[in-house]
Amino acid sequence: MAWPTHIVAAAGYVLDGKGNMLLIRTPHRGWDCTGGQVEVGEDVVSGVILEIMEESGVHARVDRLVGVYANVGMHLARDGVTEVPTKVMLDSLCTYEGGTLTVSDESLEVKWVPLDEVMNLITGPAQRFLFEKAMAFDGRVTYASYVAKPEFRLLSERTI
Repeated sequence: MAWPTHIVAAAGYVLDGKGNMLLIRTPHRGWDCTGGQVEVGEDVVSGVILEIMEESGVHARVDRLVGVYANVGMHLARDGVTEVPTKVMLDSLCTYEGGTLTVSDESLEVKWVPLDEVMNLITGPAQRFLFEKAMAFDGRVTYASYVAKPEFRLLSERTI
Protein backbone atom coordinates (compact mmCIF):
# COMPACT_ATOMS: atom_id res chain seq x y z
CA MET A 1 0.00 0.00 0.00
CA ALA A 2 1.35 3.42 -0.96
CA TRP A 3 1.32 6.23 1.58
CA PRO A 4 -1.16 8.98 0.71
CA THR A 5 0.36 12.18 -0.56
CA HIS A 6 -1.11 15.63 -0.10
CA ILE A 7 0.01 19.17 0.51
CA VAL A 8 -0.59 20.73 3.92
CA ALA A 9 -1.02 24.49 3.69
CA ALA A 10 -1.76 27.27 6.16
CA ALA A 11 -3.25 30.71 5.56
CA GLY A 12 -3.34 33.80 7.76
CA TYR A 13 -6.07 36.44 7.58
CA VAL A 14 -4.27 39.26 9.39
CA LEU A 15 -6.30 42.02 11.05
CA ASP A 16 -4.75 45.25 12.30
CA GLY A 17 -7.30 46.08 15.03
CA LYS A 18 -8.36 49.20 13.09
CA GLY A 19 -10.84 47.54 10.74
CA ASN A 20 -8.36 46.50 8.04
CA MET A 21 -7.16 43.18 6.65
CA LEU A 22 -3.75 42.51 5.15
CA LEU A 23 -3.88 41.53 1.47
CA ILE A 24 -1.13 40.59 -0.94
CA ARG A 25 -1.33 40.62 -4.72
CA THR A 26 0.18 37.38 -5.97
CA PRO A 27 1.62 36.71 -9.44
CA HIS A 28 -0.91 33.94 -10.20
CA ARG A 29 -4.02 34.34 -8.00
CA GLY A 30 -4.46 38.10 -7.82
CA TRP A 31 -5.30 39.52 -4.40
CA ASP A 32 -5.26 36.98 -1.58
CA CYS A 33 -4.34 36.47 2.06
CA THR A 34 -0.89 35.33 3.11
CA GLY A 35 -0.15 31.64 3.33
CA GLY A 36 1.42 28.66 1.72
CA GLN A 37 2.69 25.14 2.03
CA VAL A 38 3.83 23.94 5.45
CA GLU A 39 7.37 22.67 5.01
CA VAL A 40 8.65 19.28 6.18
CA GLY A 41 9.44 19.43 9.90
CA GLU A 42 7.53 22.71 10.39
CA ASP A 43 4.46 23.02 12.59
CA VAL A 44 1.36 24.74 11.21
CA VAL A 45 1.39 27.80 13.50
CA SER A 46 5.08 28.51 12.85
CA GLY A 47 4.44 27.94 9.15
CA VAL A 48 1.67 30.52 8.88
CA ILE A 49 3.66 33.08 10.92
CA LEU A 50 6.65 32.56 8.63
CA GLU A 51 4.50 32.82 5.46
CA ILE A 52 2.97 36.09 6.71
CA MET A 53 6.45 37.52 7.38
CA GLU A 54 8.00 36.29 4.13
CA GLU A 55 5.15 37.51 1.90
CA SER A 56 4.35 40.83 3.59
CA GLY A 57 7.01 41.93 6.10
CA VAL A 58 4.38 41.75 8.87
CA HIS A 59 4.83 40.14 12.29
CA ALA A 60 1.56 38.54 13.40
CA ARG A 61 0.12 36.33 16.09
CA VAL A 62 -2.14 33.38 15.20
CA ASP A 63 -5.32 33.71 17.25
CA ARG A 64 -8.06 31.41 15.98
CA LEU A 65 -8.44 28.50 13.63
CA VAL A 66 -11.38 29.45 11.40
CA GLY A 67 -11.40 26.77 8.74
CA VAL A 68 -10.16 23.35 7.67
CA TYR A 69 -10.50 22.87 3.94
CA ALA A 70 -9.74 20.04 1.56
CA ASN A 71 -9.18 20.80 -2.12
CA VAL A 72 -9.66 17.25 -3.34
CA GLY A 73 -9.23 17.98 -7.03
CA MET A 74 -5.99 17.19 -8.77
CA HIS A 75 -4.69 19.27 -11.64
CA LEU A 76 -1.54 19.90 -13.63
CA ALA A 77 1.00 22.41 -12.37
CA ARG A 78 2.01 25.44 -14.43
CA ASP A 79 4.56 23.27 -16.26
CA GLY A 80 1.64 21.31 -17.79
CA VAL A 81 3.22 17.98 -16.78
CA THR A 82 3.48 17.65 -13.00
CA GLU A 83 0.32 16.56 -11.23
CA VAL A 84 -0.46 18.70 -8.15
CA PRO A 85 -1.73 16.54 -5.27
CA THR A 86 -4.78 17.24 -3.16
CA LYS A 87 -4.40 19.91 -0.49
CA VAL A 88 -5.48 20.28 3.14
CA MET A 89 -5.58 23.90 4.30
CA LEU A 90 -5.77 25.30 7.81
CA ASP A 91 -6.96 28.93 7.83
CA SER A 92 -6.48 31.21 10.83
CA LEU A 93 -7.40 34.70 11.96
CA CYS A 94 -4.27 36.55 13.00
CA THR A 95 -3.45 39.84 14.71
CA TYR A 96 -0.88 42.34 13.45
CA GLU A 97 1.96 42.85 15.91
CA GLY A 98 4.39 44.99 13.92
CA GLY A 99 6.62 45.16 10.89
CA THR A 100 6.70 47.18 7.69
CA LEU A 101 4.76 46.23 4.57
CA THR A 102 7.27 44.70 2.14
CA VAL A 103 6.81 42.88 -1.17
CA SER A 104 8.55 39.58 -1.92
CA ASP A 105 8.94 37.03 -4.72
CA GLU A 106 5.44 35.82 -3.80
CA SER A 107 3.79 39.25 -3.44
CA LEU A 108 3.73 41.94 -6.08
CA GLU A 109 1.91 44.36 -3.78
CA VAL A 110 1.00 44.38 -0.07
CA LYS A 111 -1.58 46.61 1.58
CA TRP A 112 -4.09 47.06 4.39
CA VAL A 113 -7.65 47.04 3.06
CA PRO A 114 -10.78 48.14 4.97
CA LEU A 115 -12.87 45.08 5.79
CA ASP A 116 -15.87 46.37 3.84
CA GLU A 117 -13.71 46.62 0.68
CA VAL A 118 -11.85 43.30 0.87
CA MET A 119 -14.31 41.28 -1.21
CA ASN A 120 -14.11 43.87 -4.02
CA LEU A 121 -10.52 42.70 -4.64
CA ILE A 122 -10.89 38.92 -4.30
CA THR A 123 -11.73 37.45 -7.70
CA GLY A 124 -11.03 33.70 -7.66
CA PRO A 125 -14.07 31.58 -6.75
CA ALA A 126 -12.19 29.37 -4.28
CA GLN A 127 -10.52 32.41 -2.67
CA ARG A 128 -13.89 34.20 -2.42
CA PHE A 129 -15.37 31.18 -0.63
CA LEU A 130 -12.47 31.04 1.87
CA PHE A 131 -12.50 34.81 2.50
CA GLU A 132 -16.27 34.80 3.07
CA LYS A 133 -15.86 32.07 5.69
CA ALA A 134 -12.97 33.85 7.45
CA MET A 135 -14.77 37.18 7.50
CA ALA A 136 -18.01 35.64 8.82
CA PHE A 137 -16.25 33.64 11.57
CA ASP A 138 -18.61 33.23 14.53
CA GLY A 139 -16.48 31.01 16.75
CA ARG A 140 -17.31 27.78 14.93
CA VAL A 141 -14.71 26.26 12.59
CA THR A 142 -15.82 25.58 9.02
CA TYR A 143 -14.91 22.29 7.42
CA ALA A 144 -15.44 22.05 3.68
CA SER A 145 -14.22 20.06 0.75
CA TYR A 146 -14.17 21.32 -2.81
CA VAL A 147 -12.57 21.11 -6.21
CA ALA A 148 -10.93 24.36 -7.34
CA LYS A 149 -10.07 23.53 -10.97
CA PRO A 150 -11.16 23.59 -13.74
CA GLU A 151 -13.92 25.49 -11.92
CA PHE A 152 -14.85 25.82 -8.27
CA ARG A 153 -17.28 23.18 -7.02
CA LEU A 154 -18.24 22.88 -3.34
CA LEU A 155 -18.59 19.22 -2.34
CA SER A 156 -19.43 19.47 1.37
CA GLU A 157 -19.55 22.06 4.12
CA ARG A 158 -20.31 22.08 7.82
CA THR A 159 -19.29 23.85 10.99
CA ILE A 160 -17.79 22.10 13.99
